[in-house]
Amino acid sequence: MDFSLTQEQKQFAEAVRRWVEKDYNFETRKKIVESEAGVSDTAWAALAELGATALPVPEDQGGFSGSAIDMLVVMQELGRGIVIEPYFATVLGAEFLKKAGGHDSVLEQVAGGEIKLAAALSEKQSRHDLFDIAATATKNADGYVLNGTKTVVLHGAQANKLVISARNSGAQRDTDGISLFLVDADTAGLTRRDYRTIDCQRAADISLNNVQVPASALIGAAGAGWDIIDAVSDYGVTLLCAEAIGLMEALTAATLEYLKTRQQFGVPIGKFQVLQHRMAEMFMEMEQARSMATLAAVKVSSSDVEERRRTVSAAKARVGQAARYVGQQAVQLHGGMGVTNELPAAHMFKRLTMIEVSLGDTDHHLARFIAQPGFKQAA
Repeated sequence: MDFSLTQEQKQFAEAVRRWVEKDYNFETRKKIVESEAGVSDTAWAALAELGATALPVPEDQGGFSGSAIDMLVVMQELGRGIVIEPYFATVLGAEFLKKAGGHDSVLEQVAGGEIKLAAALSEKQSRHDLFDIAATATKNADGYVLNGTKTVVLHGAQANKLVISARNSGAQRDTDGISLFLVDADTAGLTRRDYRTIDCQRAADISLNNVQVPASALIGAAGAGWDIIDAVSDYGVTLLCAEAIGLMEALTAATLEYLKTRQQFGVPIGKFQVLQHRMAEMFMEMEQARSMATLAAVKVSSSDVEERRRTVSAAKARVGQAARYVGQQAVQLHGGMGVTNELPAAHMFKRLTMIEVSLGDTDHHLARFIAQPGFKQAA
């Protein structure tokens, strides 16, 4: 199997990298983080102009029908630049609409960069089990009434529309009886509490108090939302793995540069063999993670559900292990400066830490991998 990038993919990556280096450098990012909004309309417009917002959208809705490999290329570059814009949240929301069908006009707006989306899936008790849903959807003559609370919704306060999971039947932890809804952020009864996360992203807690939505807000079939959630969350995991690779590349390069310039006993500390060994180990961890992230991007669209779950969970676990190792080693090799906000390294480490626990941490995905049919026989 050929894992080489096409010329078009390389060109797209170079375009995104040039934009990051020119218009989204570390100082610019710092100003955006410290702003009241926490994101930049200018940066979002630039991503739309580059075609990044249209990339994952089908051609019929004005997009480029980009594959997961195409998205891997973009996410790596956004990771390398520690970009904090609501791109991942919007792409994840759009994936729900693609999987279920319908809502074509919304996808057209996403492609043009006119709106942002967010996926409100988690609740305070659910942790990594996205089927653990207490929020309710009650059918009435006008559609559905939503009640409940969604927590740590990435860029939930910056989104124009939210994809919300709610239960219309079954017990709290059943996979049956889950429905998905596309809800305008300004709908009566929906309130958002915005805050900054430790990696300088934005998240929000969403409260639903008798939120009336029309029947047309339903995504897919009523009560059959779990398979879509499962598939889209795997797609999201694949994007996060790609972002982590970009972060590890940038962090490894920054650490190597530091070892070349920081002097001790009259020589650069990079001359010390023990530190050279640690850099080599960081590189090997990163390359192993890159291989698994690429494989996940290839297999995430597989029609074989077990193969998709197995590969994606293996990738998330391996990338999570590598992210922890590379991040911790980079901080140690930078010394005390490695944890200061003045250096990009600290921000990269924080983002890697958050990626490791997003959409299932390493332990969760190891357990999921082991639980797949055929594991015991293969072992």
